[in-house]
Amino acid sequence: MIEAAIIGLGWWGKNIVNAVQGKSERLRFVRGVALDCNRLHDFAATHALILSSDIRDALADPKVRLVVIATPHSLHPAQVIAAAQAGKAVFCEKPLALIRADAERMVEACRRAGVPLGLGANKRLWPSMRELASVVKSDQLGEILHIEGHYSNENSRSLFAGWRALPSEAPGGPMTGAALHVLDAFVHLMGPVRRVQTQLVSRRPMPDPLDALSVLLEFANGASGLLGSMRATPFYWRVHVFGTAGSAEALGETELVLRGAGGPLRRLTYPPVDSLRAELDAFAEAVEDKTAPAIPLEQMLDTVGAFEAIVKSLEASQRQPM
Repeated sequence: MIEAAIIGLGWWGKNIVNAVQGKSERLRFVRGVALDCNRLHDFAATHALILSSDIRDALADPKVRLVVIATPHSLHPAQVIAAAQAGKAVFCEKPLALIRADAERMVEACRRAGVPLGLGANKRLWPSMRELASVVKSDQLGEILHIEGHYSNENSRSLFAGWRALPSEAPGGPMTGAALHVLDAFVHLMGPVRRVQTQLVSRRPMPDPLDALSVLLEFANGASGLLGSMRATPFYWRVHVFGTAGSAEALGETELVLRGAGGPLRRLTYPPVDSLRAELDAFAEAVEDKTAPAIPLEQMLDTVGAFEAIVKSLEASQRQPM
């Protein structure tokens, strides 16, 4: 059992602790770090956490072998680097960083310290997405030509802390909170992104946004992509890969639709899993067994690079009225 510290105990940090504590056979949180410890005494007592407002307390604890980062996005680079320099395995929630240069510094710090770096991308562990990746890898779709994805949810209307409304922490409308999961799936399935074109239509700003993001992508392998996301409509997830011999479409967490040339449509459903606990268990196992984490460092960097390009494209875009 690996003992860990959670840095950041807001909405998502609490979700992480609730997914793991007393349920995982590989990981146990013993420390928590938050700016306002007073409001967390009951939560800490329930989960047997030692609270502190200073990350240095957790990094100095010899019992702590693994650090999970769930703080505002701009803090990730310095905190990941500090954890690596303290010799701790480090798991960082997405986005790893807001720009590729920072992500490269984080990756290099972990390499130099000889500690593994994990990334919070729990949608990869959804049964539908695991099966989609298996289908794409099997070549049964033929030559891959195109990918489409959409992720919308209403989290920003009720669950997000104030810092998530800041353009400095969450640029690109729904890109940082929701669409980044789809972008991660795209890089996982298709490889690096070569070029992007973007559009963000905003009818109402935060804290109760009405906006819609559209992104066209070209991948290094020659395939094309289309990504969409909204923050004011009920949950919807779709990632659809098209090839010369057929297509495969992940719908939600547990459904996969297969279409083959000249064949009948097949709709497959899989049992649900706790993807948050699954990704943390997998990282703890990699730490214990000294094996490579599930998400390659190159994919982490490629996703941050594509994310940065999308944000820059949105900032530079100009509309031509009819």
